[in-house]
Amino acid sequence: MEKQEKNQMQEMEKVLLVGADDGSEKDFDRSMEELADLARACFMEPVGVITQKLETINKGLYIGAGKVQEVKEAAELLMADVVIFDDALTPSQIRNLQKEIGKPILDRTTLILDIFETRARTREAKLQVESARLKYLLPRLVGMHEALTRQGGTSGSMSSRGAGEKKLELDRRRIEHRISELSGELKEISKERQIQRKKRHESRIPLVALVGYTNAGKSTIMNGMIDKYKLDEEKKVLEEDMLFATLDTTVRRICTGNNRDFLLSDTVGFIHKLPHDLVEAFHSTLEEIESADLLVHVVDYSDPFYLEQMHTTRQTLSELHAGEIPVITVLNKADKCESEVSFPKAAGEDKIYLSAREETSICMLADMILDKVYADYRTETFLIPYSQGSVVSYFMENTHIISKEYKEKGTCITVKCHRADVEKYGEYLV
Repeated sequence: MEKQEKNQMQEMEKVLLVGADDGSEKDFDRSMEELADLARACFMEPVGVITQKLETINKGLYIGAGKVQEVKEAAELLMADVVIFDDALTPSQIRNLQKEIGKPILDRTTLILDIFETRARTREAKLQVESARLKYLLPRLVGMHEALTRQGGTSGSMSSRGAGEKKLELDRRRIEHRISELSGELKEISKERQIQRKKRHESRIPLVALVGYTNAGKSTIMNGMIDKYKLDEEKKVLEEDMLFATLDTTVRRICTGNNRDFLLSDTVGFIHKLPHDLVEAFHSTLEEIESADLLVHVVDYSDPFYLEQMHTTRQTLSELHAGEIPVITVLNKADKCESEVSFPKAAGEDKIYLSAREETSICMLADMILDKVYADYRTETFLIPYSQGSVVSYFMENTHIISKEYKEKGTCITVKCHRADVEKYGEYLV
């Protein structure tokens, strides 16, 4: 992987970034900065930025005709290999811009898809990215074969069409067939995930999902938990200071002792204008979020636009029907801030300032998580007959044992257990 990335960096394409501000963007400048970061994450070198204020987006060219000429001249002057636009372009806009500018045209969605394709490691992630890319490509086939001839036909049969139309129809059919195949494969993987989730639910081990904007520090927190609770080093996830460093959802069992374990899930990061097809393709993966008992919303507190990033994350969670799940907000990277906020510092039961690279921060966060996910647990005393040894074994393996004493009529144990256990074994309550 490192060798491949080094080769890509040596062959970095020069790109010109273009954006149109029609007033709908809350912070247009930040969006353009993020576009530059996305380009770098795709091993491209931004060499210039051109923007235009418009009342409405030009339906044919995205920007005004005069500005298109300016972009063309700038691309030639700066020797840009590619021109990237900060929005999802329509098929006709891509075709018209490419014809006018004479350079390959990419939009924000294509750029994000390229990054996801580069980062995908597991079979599931690769299938999800391919599905999203093909769904995005399908309506954009028109105009891709301009060099081929077109001729009219009235019968609708393939034989009456020109070479260009035949090629388009064949491409469309191949893509639709492949999308159908991918959909079937992803459904099978989704079924496997559902079985895994059902088993976890039956075990009643709480599931905690790390969510948040890309590059906020979710993977760093995951690795911090693995270090603190001495999991195998091989259980660690990729941790890089870049957008979308990891795509594959990973779940690790965090053993804190006293049978108060929880499952920690590291999910794909969100971003402003995250393509709908990607959200849809990654739905089976993101179902980990929907089934979580607790969300840990990780925020890059050092980013001047962290409030906007929090808003984007909440919007995406709402789309995933996860807006009602309890949340702990983690204001990460507090060590990089100029503010006088000390850390680690809990602000109530559902907010904490911390640095994910510090053990004391990880410990405080773990305690907050345990308090939340084990809030429904009660301290009770049971007297279990010696003939019911399996019940004692269950409590020993699945609950926090406070005391244990052998009496004449059986084993007397005081435990902290889930209320469902109290209902199930109520006959033994003291």
